[in-house]
Amino acid sequence: MRKNIVAGNWKMNKTLQEGIQLAEELNEALKGKTVNCDVIIGTPFIHLAGVANVVDTTKIGVAAQNCADKESGAYTGEVSAAMVASTGAKYVILGHSERRAYYHETPEILKEKVLLALKNGLTPIFCIGEVLEERESEKHFEVVKSQIEESLFDLSAEDFGKLVLAYEPVWAIGTGKTATPDQAQEMHAFIRKTIAEKYGNEVAENCSILYGGSANAGNAKELFSNPDVDGGLIGGASLGVDKFMPIIEAF
Repeated sequence: MRKNIVAGNWKMNKTLQEGIQLAEELNEALKGKTVNCDVIIGTPFIHLAGVANVVDTTKIGVAAQNCADKESGAYTGEVSAAMVASTGAKYVILGHSERRAYYHETPEILKEKVLLALKNGLTPIFCIGEVLEERESEKHFEVVKSQIEESLFDLSAEDFGKLVLAYEPVWAIGTGKTATPDQAQEMHAFIRKTIAEKYGNEVAENCSILYGGSANAGNAKELFSNPDVDGGLIGGASLGVDKFMPIIEAF
């Protein structure tokens, strides 16, 4: 049975002190509450160990927003999957559209990152999605399928089963535009079908596929009610407990 997940991606926001405070506030807000989804927060690297220490990790999973495509060595400024795992983080966000666009992460680089994350016991939250031009020229299915195939389809069925996917229509990130619930469902169903064709129905049915793209308290319930939308990867709305909690409670 696949999991419902609400994951926050803080991106490059919050000082260490502000991040610890936000994590503590979320921890407090979840105390004594029964929620119907897994809650994850994706923090900057410098926050990981501190946040993992202050939250109840049975209620809140901690994610890095990236990791290196190398195991170790002379790569100044990089952070390896082993380092991420050593902080107590259990997840890593990989392939985010911002990493692909601004830092030129290729399918090959992402393939290496996924392998290293899995080797170090991390669960990759792997992002896929099309830009506006690709959506308007009706190449969105083709683009998303190739992103999955090129980085993930060399994995065994067992390893693929350890991933979480996040569909992010790039044209809807931080723009205030959101894919309609029907558009989200259509793409999520297509992604599940693509997985089923490669790995079979059981692997596809067990894969959690999150929606990311200006999801907020106002639209989360409708988005999450779709049969193939298993939660959200939340950007701006995860930076305050008052905005993040209603999304968690949408389940």
